[in-house]
Amino acid sequence: MPLHLLRSPWQPGPRADAQGGPAVISVTDFTATTHPQSWSVALAGLRLRRTWPGTPGAIGMWLWTDPARRRSGSVSVWTDETALKEFVGRPDHLRIVRAHRGRGVLRSALHTTERFDEADAWAYARHFITGERP
Repeated sequence: MPLHLLRSPWQPGPRADAQGGPAVISVTDFTATTHPQSWSVALAGLRLRRTWPGTPGAIGMWLWTDPARRRSGSVSVWTDETALKEFVGRPDHLRIVRAHRGRGVLRSALHTTERFDEADAWAYARHFITGERP
């Protein structure tokens, strides 16, 4: 079955002005056990995305999904690892993680770059998600 990645538009964060500088890129890839669970995870991601413009240290992000394979995730870009860790520990994020624990398989990757570029970040994420070379 071929991959059919759908990607949301770029959602800038409050530190969108940091584009072109150092950044930390986090990629998540959740494969749900069932299709209803995959939709639930994707909807939770969309709700969390609404908070993005006020998320400290966030440069921007994309959400992605491959509905046929029950996969979805995010590509988030941060000014530093501290900002990412603070987001991961937020109560709203923790509620989502706990609600879906044991309902699929989560993979994640972290990449640090000296010069953030949207195209390079997406190429890195796509490679992690699909295994295909950019």
